[in-house]
Amino acid sequence: MSAPRPRTFAQVDVFSETPLLGNPVAVVLDADGLSDRTMAAFARWTNLSETAFLFPGGPDADYRWRVFTPERELPFAGHPTLGSAHAWMEHGGTPRVSGTVVQDCAAGLVELRLTDGRFAFAAPPTVRSGPIADELLADVTRALGIDRAEILDHQWVDNGPGWIAVRLASAERVLALEPDFTHRPDVMVGVLGDHPAGSPHRYEIRGFAVGAGIVEDPVTGSLNASVAQWLIRTGQAPASYTATQGTRLGRAGVVHIHADPGSAGDGRVWVGGSCTTVIRGTVTL
Repeated sequence: MSAPRPRTFAQVDVFSETPLLGNPVAVVLDADGLSDRTMAAFARWTNLSETAFLFPGGPDADYRWRVFTPERELPFAGHPTLGSAHAWMEHGGTPRVSGTVVQDCAAGLVELRLTDGRFAFAAPPTVRSGPIADELLADVTRALGIDRAEILDHQWVDNGPGWIAVRLASAERVLALEPDFTHRPDVMVGVLGDHPAGSPHRYEIRGFAVGAGIVEDPVTGSLNASVAQWLIRTGQAPASYTATQGTRLGRAGVVHIHADPGSAGDGRVWVGGSCTTVIRGTVTL
């Protein structure tokens, strides 16, 4: 293990065009030599939903990437993926392929593309899908404080962190939820509902990541990615749309979804959002 030294650091606001109204991620851009213990300790100290660490890339990636919540390491997370690529480019990173960044993480190689100044990542494949078992669904229903009849659809949408998702009738109902996950500390639940017809955005989403030490995440790229794969594949959503998240927390998150053409809704799904670096400097680790 290397001795503590100054390392390049950035804190990036992700998924909002207005700085300070998205989801912040801490990014250590020079993490080579850091131990698991030090990375976990720093992530607890920042107390953000995620803290990312960048390492030199291998033969197939521009950089290697690890991400920690205050409680544990994740194989993949969405807003840290976007924020890390943004910070890496700002710090002088040069992609091997112009306009495309490849991130190597525990979930595999993740491709990002830069279009009109906004990064989007290719949603990784889900590692678990299908309907939620009745017992777990009953627990989640109780935790959300709703009747089972209010759930229009439900699905495992796990691309690494462990998400499940339930769909309610409206964005208004989603925003009114006062959940209590006291008795399901390991669960990670996304809830979505439609905005009224004529609204500029399609869905309102909330993400409760109690299992990762996050009561409610302001804006969640991994959840939006796998929800989009589910809804587009089953014909419940158009190939392109935007979703809002963080409203109940006083944020203004907007997630941009676009699916490449594919048969039976199986085109690659891209998840994008605006990024703004709010803090630049060094940390001693």
